[in-house]
Amino acid sequence: MRFLNRTAGRLSRHRRGPLAGLSVLLIGLLMTGGLYAAFSPATAQDTKTDAELIEQGRELFLVGCSSCHGLNGEGIPTQRDGNVYGPSLIGVGAAAVDFQVGTGRMPMSQPGQQAKRKERAFDEQETAALSAFVASLGPGPAIPNETDYSVDGMTEAEREAAIVRGGQIFLTNCTACHNFNGQGGAMPHGGYAPSLKGVDSKHIYEAMLTGPQTMDVFSDGNISPDQKRDVIAYLRSIEEQPEYGGFTLGGLGPVSEGMYAWIIGIGGMVGFAVWIAAHTTRSKKDKVEA
Repeated sequence: MRFLNRTAGRLSRHRRGPLAGLSVLLIGLLMTGGLYAAFSPATAQDTKTDAELIEQGRELFLVGCSSCHGLNGEGIPTQRDGNVYGPSLIGVGAAAVDFQVGTGRMPMSQPGQQAKRKERAFDEQETAALSAFVASLGPGPAIPNETDYSVDGMTEAEREAAIVRGGQIFLTNCTACHNFNGQGGAMPHGGYAPSLKGVDSKHIYEAMLTGPQTMDVFSDGNISPDQKRDVIAYLRSIEEQPEYGGFTLGGLGPVSEGMYAWIIGIGGMVGFAVWIAAHTTRSKKDKVEA
Protein backbone atom coordinates (compact mmCIF):
# COMPACT_ATOMS: atom_id res chain seq x y z
CA MET A 1 0.00 0.00 0.00
CA ARG A 2 2.86 2.36 0.84
CA PHE A 3 4.51 1.49 -2.50
CA LEU A 4 1.36 2.48 -4.38
CA ASN A 5 1.10 5.75 -2.47
CA ARG A 6 4.74 6.60 -3.22
CA THR A 7 4.26 5.78 -6.94
CA ALA A 8 1.13 7.91 -7.14
CA GLY A 9 3.00 10.76 -5.48
CA ARG A 10 5.83 10.58 -8.04
CA LEU A 11 3.36 10.55 -10.98
CA SER A 12 1.54 13.50 -9.49
CA ARG A 13 4.81 15.48 -9.20
CA HIS A 14 5.85 14.63 -12.81
CA ARG A 15 2.42 15.55 -14.09
CA ARG A 16 2.88 19.04 -12.74
CA GLY A 17 6.31 19.34 -14.46
CA PRO A 18 6.92 21.75 -17.40
CA LEU A 19 7.38 18.95 -19.99
CA ALA A 20 4.37 16.88 -19.01
CA GLY A 21 1.92 18.58 -21.39
CA LEU A 22 4.34 18.36 -24.31
CA SER A 23 4.98 14.67 -23.63
CA VAL A 24 1.27 13.88 -23.57
CA LEU A 25 0.77 15.78 -26.84
CA LEU A 26 3.62 13.91 -28.56
CA ILE A 27 2.32 10.55 -27.35
CA GLY A 28 -1.18 11.40 -28.63
CA LEU A 29 0.14 12.40 -32.05
CA LEU A 30 2.23 9.25 -32.34
CA MET A 31 -0.73 7.05 -31.42
CA THR A 32 -3.03 8.84 -33.88
CA GLY A 33 -0.53 8.56 -36.72
CA GLY A 34 0.12 4.91 -35.98
CA LEU A 35 -3.56 4.02 -35.96
CA TYR A 36 -4.16 5.89 -39.23
CA ALA A 37 -1.25 4.12 -40.93
CA ALA A 38 -2.45 0.76 -39.65
CA PHE A 39 -6.09 1.05 -40.73
CA SER A 40 -5.85 3.01 -44.02
CA PRO A 41 -2.69 1.97 -45.88
CA ALA A 42 -4.52 1.12 -49.11
CA THR A 43 -6.07 4.57 -49.39
CA ALA A 44 -2.72 6.25 -49.01
CA GLN A 45 -1.12 3.98 -51.59
CA ASP A 46 -3.90 4.21 -54.20
CA THR A 47 -4.07 7.99 -54.23
CA LYS A 48 -2.55 9.41 -57.40
CA THR A 49 -2.08 12.88 -58.77
CA ASP A 50 -3.75 13.92 -62.00
CA ALA A 51 -0.44 13.75 -63.84
CA GLU A 52 0.22 10.20 -62.64
CA LEU A 53 -3.31 9.13 -63.60
CA ILE A 54 -2.95 10.64 -67.07
CA GLU A 55 0.42 8.94 -67.55
CA GLN A 56 -1.04 5.58 -66.52
CA GLY A 57 -3.93 6.14 -68.92
CA ARG A 58 -1.51 6.96 -71.73
CA GLU A 59 0.36 3.68 -71.20
CA LEU A 60 -2.90 1.73 -71.24
CA PHE A 61 -4.05 3.63 -74.32
CA LEU A 62 -0.88 2.84 -76.26
CA VAL A 63 -1.35 -0.87 -75.57
CA GLY A 64 -5.11 -1.28 -75.94
CA CYS A 65 -6.43 1.59 -78.09
CA SER A 66 -3.73 3.17 -80.27
CA SER A 67 -3.93 0.51 -83.01
CA CYS A 68 -7.35 1.94 -83.98
CA HIS A 69 -7.37 5.47 -82.60
CA GLY A 70 -3.74 6.47 -83.20
CA LEU A 71 -0.89 7.13 -80.79
CA ASN A 72 -2.34 10.51 -79.78
CA GLY A 73 -6.02 9.76 -80.22
CA GLU A 74 -6.09 11.48 -83.63
CA GLY A 75 -7.89 8.57 -85.33
CA ILE A 76 -6.77 6.30 -88.19
CA PRO A 77 -8.42 6.46 -91.66
CA THR A 78 -8.59 3.42 -93.90
CA GLN A 79 -6.61 3.38 -97.15
CA ARG A 80 -9.39 1.98 -99.35
CA ASP A 81 -12.26 4.46 -99.16
CA GLY A 82 -11.05 7.15 -96.78
CA ASN A 83 -13.45 6.18 -94.01
CA VAL A 84 -12.20 6.35 -90.44
CA TYR A 85 -10.98 3.02 -89.08
CA GLY A 86 -10.87 4.42 -85.56
CA PRO A 87 -12.41 7.88 -84.97
CA SER A 88 -10.55 10.73 -83.35
CA LEU A 89 -10.95 10.92 -79.58
CA ILE A 90 -9.86 14.53 -79.25
CA GLY A 91 -12.66 16.42 -77.53
CA VAL A 92 -14.94 13.43 -76.82
CA GLY A 93 -14.39 13.89 -73.08
CA ALA A 94 -13.99 11.55 -70.15
CA ALA A 95 -17.70 10.62 -70.07
CA ALA A 96 -17.52 9.01 -73.53
CA VAL A 97 -14.53 6.88 -72.52
CA ASP A 98 -16.12 5.89 -69.22
CA PHE A 99 -19.25 4.75 -71.10
CA GLN A 100 -17.50 2.87 -73.90
CA VAL A 101 -14.89 1.18 -71.72
CA GLY A 102 -17.13 0.76 -68.68
CA THR A 103 -19.76 -1.14 -70.70
CA GLY A 104 -17.13 -3.30 -72.43
CA ARG A 105 -17.90 -1.89 -75.88
CA MET A 106 -14.30 -0.75 -76.17
CA PRO A 107 -11.90 -2.12 -77.04
CA MET A 108 -13.86 -3.95 -79.75
CA SER A 109 -13.18 -7.66 -80.03
CA GLN A 110 -13.54 -7.41 -83.81
CA PRO A 111 -14.53 -4.68 -86.29
CA GLY A 112 -18.24 -4.48 -86.94
CA GLN A 113 -21.19 -2.27 -87.68
CA GLN A 114 -21.76 -1.55 -84.01
CA ALA A 115 -19.91 -2.26 -80.79
CA LYS A 116 -21.78 -4.62 -78.47
CA ARG A 117 -21.92 -4.52 -74.70
CA LYS A 118 -19.76 -7.25 -73.18
CA GLU A 119 -17.50 -7.99 -70.23
CA ARG A 120 -15.22 -5.05 -69.55
CA ALA A 121 -11.52 -5.41 -70.32
CA PHE A 122 -10.34 -2.74 -67.84
CA ASP A 123 -11.19 -2.37 -64.17
CA GLU A 124 -12.57 0.82 -62.62
CA GLN A 125 -9.16 2.31 -61.80
CA GLU A 126 -7.84 1.62 -65.31
CA THR A 127 -11.02 3.04 -66.83
CA ALA A 128 -10.56 6.20 -64.77
CA ALA A 129 -6.96 6.47 -66.01
CA LEU A 130 -8.00 6.06 -69.66
CA SER A 131 -10.74 8.64 -69.18
CA ALA A 132 -8.28 11.09 -67.66
CA PHE A 133 -5.84 10.64 -70.56
CA VAL A 134 -8.48 11.18 -73.26
CA ALA A 135 -9.86 14.17 -71.35
CA SER A 136 -6.37 15.70 -71.45
CA LEU A 137 -6.43 15.62 -75.29
CA GLY A 138 -9.21 18.18 -75.51
CA PRO A 139 -12.22 19.55 -73.59
CA GLY A 140 -15.34 17.40 -73.52
CA PRO A 141 -18.14 16.14 -71.24
CA ALA A 142 -16.87 15.05 -67.83
CA ILE A 143 -17.90 11.92 -65.95
CA PRO A 144 -21.10 12.76 -64.03
CA ASN A 145 -21.27 12.66 -60.25
CA GLU A 146 -23.57 10.22 -58.50
CA THR A 147 -25.85 13.09 -57.48
CA ASP A 148 -26.49 13.77 -61.18
CA TYR A 149 -28.04 10.40 -61.98
CA SER A 150 -28.97 8.69 -58.71
CA VAL A 151 -32.66 8.52 -57.78
CA ASP A 152 -32.15 6.74 -54.46
CA GLY A 153 -32.26 9.92 -52.37
CA MET A 154 -35.71 10.97 -53.60
CA THR A 155 -38.81 10.85 -51.46
CA GLU A 156 -41.72 8.80 -52.73
CA ALA A 157 -43.56 11.90 -53.96
CA GLU A 158 -40.45 13.23 -55.72
CA ARG A 159 -39.84 9.85 -57.30
CA GLU A 160 -43.40 9.60 -58.63
CA ALA A 161 -43.19 13.10 -60.11
CA ALA A 162 -39.81 12.32 -61.68
CA ILE A 163 -41.20 9.12 -63.24
CA VAL A 164 -44.06 11.03 -64.83
CA ARG A 165 -41.76 13.73 -66.24
CA GLY A 166 -39.17 11.17 -67.38
CA GLY A 167 -41.84 9.06 -69.07
CA GLN A 168 -42.99 12.02 -71.14
CA ILE A 169 -39.41 12.80 -72.21
CA PHE A 170 -38.65 9.16 -73.00
CA LEU A 171 -41.84 8.59 -75.00
CA THR A 172 -41.16 11.75 -77.01
CA ASN A 173 -37.47 11.31 -77.75
CA CYS A 174 -36.45 7.68 -77.24
CA THR A 175 -39.21 5.20 -78.07
CA ALA A 176 -38.63 5.42 -81.84
CA CYS A 177 -35.38 3.51 -81.29
CA HIS A 178 -35.46 1.92 -77.84
CA ASN A 179 -39.16 0.96 -77.82
CA PHE A 180 -41.67 2.13 -75.22
CA ASN A 181 -40.44 -0.57 -72.85
CA GLY A 182 -36.72 0.21 -73.26
CA GLN A 183 -36.20 -3.18 -74.89
CA GLY A 184 -34.42 -1.81 -77.96
CA GLY A 185 -34.91 -2.73 -81.59
CA ALA A 186 -33.53 -2.81 -85.12
CA MET A 187 -32.13 0.27 -86.85
CA PRO A 188 -31.29 1.04 -90.50
CA HIS A 189 -27.99 -0.01 -92.11
CA GLY A 190 -27.46 -3.00 -89.85
CA GLY A 191 -27.51 -1.06 -86.58
CA TYR A 192 -29.71 -1.58 -83.54
CA ALA A 193 -30.81 0.24 -80.42
CA PRO A 194 -29.63 -1.79 -77.41
CA SER A 195 -31.85 -2.78 -74.54
CA LEU A 196 -31.78 -0.46 -71.56
CA LYS A 197 -32.69 -3.19 -69.08
CA GLY A 198 -29.99 -3.77 -66.47
CA VAL A 199 -27.83 -0.85 -67.63
CA ASP A 200 -26.11 1.16 -64.89
CA SER A 201 -27.71 4.56 -64.27
CA LYS A 202 -24.37 6.33 -64.78
CA HIS A 203 -23.95 4.74 -68.20
CA ILE A 204 -27.48 5.76 -69.24
CA TYR A 205 -26.69 9.34 -68.24
CA GLU A 206 -23.37 9.23 -70.13
CA ALA A 207 -25.07 7.81 -73.23
CA MET A 208 -27.53 10.71 -73.29
CA LEU A 209 -24.68 13.15 -72.71
CA THR A 210 -22.30 11.84 -75.38
CA GLY A 211 -24.48 10.09 -78.00
CA PRO A 212 -22.49 6.90 -78.64
CA GLN A 213 -22.47 5.42 -82.16
CA THR A 214 -25.82 6.04 -83.93
CA MET A 215 -27.49 7.65 -80.91
CA ASP A 216 -28.23 11.38 -80.93
CA VAL A 217 -26.43 13.64 -78.48
CA PHE A 218 -28.76 15.01 -75.80
CA SER A 219 -26.53 17.69 -74.32
CA ASP A 220 -27.49 19.67 -71.24
CA GLY A 221 -28.82 22.35 -73.58
CA ASN A 222 -31.32 19.89 -75.08
CA ILE A 223 -32.18 17.84 -72.00
CA SER A 224 -31.13 19.31 -68.67
CA PRO A 225 -29.32 17.21 -66.02
CA ASP A 226 -32.51 17.06 -63.94
CA GLN A 227 -34.47 15.82 -66.96
CA LYS A 228 -31.85 13.15 -67.62
CA ARG A 229 -32.29 11.97 -64.07
CA ASP A 230 -36.07 11.92 -64.61
CA VAL A 231 -35.58 9.64 -67.62
CA ILE A 232 -33.45 7.33 -65.48
CA ALA A 233 -36.17 7.28 -62.81
CA TYR A 234 -38.70 6.25 -65.48
CA LEU A 235 -36.45 3.45 -66.78
CA ARG A 236 -35.87 2.16 -63.25
CA SER A 237 -39.64 2.12 -62.68
CA ILE A 238 -40.11 0.00 -65.82
CA GLU A 239 -37.68 -2.58 -64.48
CA GLU A 240 -39.45 -2.68 -61.12
CA GLN A 241 -42.96 -2.88 -62.58
CA PRO A 242 -44.40 -6.43 -62.69
CA GLU A 243 -45.67 -7.82 -65.99
CA TYR A 244 -49.31 -8.50 -65.20
CA GLY A 245 -49.92 -10.17 -68.58
CA GLY A 246 -47.37 -12.83 -67.76
CA PHE A 247 -46.09 -13.06 -71.36
CA THR A 248 -44.27 -9.93 -72.51
CA LEU A 249 -43.26 -11.12 -76.01
CA GLY A 250 -39.95 -9.40 -75.46
CA GLY A 251 -41.58 -6.06 -74.76
CA LEU A 252 -41.28 -5.14 -78.45
CA GLY A 253 -44.74 -3.62 -78.72
CA PRO A 254 -47.45 -3.97 -81.39
CA VAL A 255 -45.21 -5.65 -84.01
CA SER A 256 -44.52 -8.74 -81.94
CA GLU A 257 -48.04 -8.73 -80.53
CA GLY A 258 -49.56 -8.56 -84.02
CA MET A 259 -47.27 -11.30 -85.29
CA TYR A 260 -48.22 -13.48 -82.34
CA ALA A 261 -51.92 -12.83 -82.96
CA TRP A 262 -51.69 -13.72 -86.68
CA ILE A 263 -49.39 -16.73 -86.44
CA ILE A 264 -50.44 -18.28 -83.15
CA GLY A 265 -53.97 -16.95 -82.73
CA ILE A 266 -55.48 -16.91 -86.21
CA GLY A 267 -53.12 -19.64 -87.44
CA GLY A 268 -54.21 -21.88 -84.59
CA MET A 269 -57.88 -21.29 -85.32
CA VAL A 270 -57.39 -22.04 -89.05
CA GLY A 271 -55.55 -25.25 -88.19
CA PHE A 272 -58.28 -26.27 -85.75
CA ALA A 273 -60.96 -25.57 -88.37
CA VAL A 274 -59.11 -27.75 -90.92
CA TRP A 275 -58.82 -30.54 -88.36
CA ILE A 276 -62.56 -30.40 -87.60
CA ALA A 277 -63.42 -30.42 -91.29
CA ALA A 278 -61.17 -33.40 -91.98
CA HIS A 279 -62.60 -35.45 -89.13
CA THR A 280 -66.19 -34.57 -90.09
CA THR A 281 -65.64 -35.76 -93.68
CA ARG A 282 -64.12 -39.03 -92.52
CA SER A 283 -67.01 -39.62 -90.15
CA LYS A 284 -69.62 -39.17 -92.94
CA LYS A 285 -67.64 -41.43 -95.26
CA ASP A 286 -67.56 -44.21 -92.68
CA LYS A 287 -71.33 -44.00 -92.25
CA VAL A 288 -71.93 -44.23 -96.01
CA GLU A 289 -69.75 -47.34 -96.36
CA ALA A 290 -71.52 -48.98 -93.43
